[in-house]
Amino acid sequence: QVRLVESGGGLVQAGGSLRLFCAASGSIFSINAMGWYRQAPGKQRELVAVILSAGSASYADSVKGRFTISRDNARNTVYLQMNSLKPEDTAVYYCNADLLGVRGSYDAWGQGTQVTVSS
Repeated sequence: QVRLVESGGGLVQAGGSLRLFCAASGSIFSINAMGWYRQAPGKQRELVAVILSAGSASYADSVKGRFTISRDNARNTVYLQMNSLKPEDTAVYYCNADLLGVRGSYDAWGQGTQVTVSS
């Protein structure tokens, strides 16, 4: 069984920073992409950032220049450094991994971590 566990969310004032952390554990052979998604109340879940095992990353236009995604392949972890936070960044942030495990290839999701940015 594969688990993704996030941490690092919280309450911050606009202009502040937070760093999210996600660790994947279990029977994992390899992880291709790792990413962060977010879902605000009443809105659909959206991609924030994704990073491939080779290190290439892409971002939603709304976070470019403010957020940085990184990963440690040896530890199956992914990070999201969030700077210059805005109230519109408020959402539940979910970690995602496109991985190969004993049951084949599939997407795994974390339980989510709340990020609240006050104005």
